[in-house]
Amino acid sequence: MQIGELAEATGLSRDALRFYEARGLLTARRLGNGYRDYPVEAVEWLCYLRTAQSLGFTLSEIEAGMPLLSDPANSASELRAALERKLADIDTRIAGLAELRAALAARLADPLEACPLQAGAVTASA
Repeated sequence: MQIGELAEATGLSRDALRFYEARGLLTARRLGNGYRDYPVEAVEWLCYLRTAQSLGFTLSEIEAGMPLLSDPANSASELRAALERKLADIDTRIAGLAELRAALAARLADPLEACPLQAGAVTASA
């Protein structure tokens, strides 16, 4: 499958495909004319990769877990554990943002003439 066909099948740009290839997330063999030739399985692999990205996984995380994604049917429990870790990470970030929001709201509750960044203003909890 040539790069244009893969781009059409996945909805990704040729530049995105080249980028994934440069990162080692996608492999192609070179034909005699220099064109890239992707295996048919690349379409499914790219769908998994894009789904992982849409769920908040970074390319670095995907690279680290690439063996899992290359055979998702046989690594469902490991993929589930990765999703659970990502969910816990998001919950931690949400809790941190809630604390930050409360601190900002407390600063804004001060009288209008008071500078909300002065040392005497309400302090954020750490």
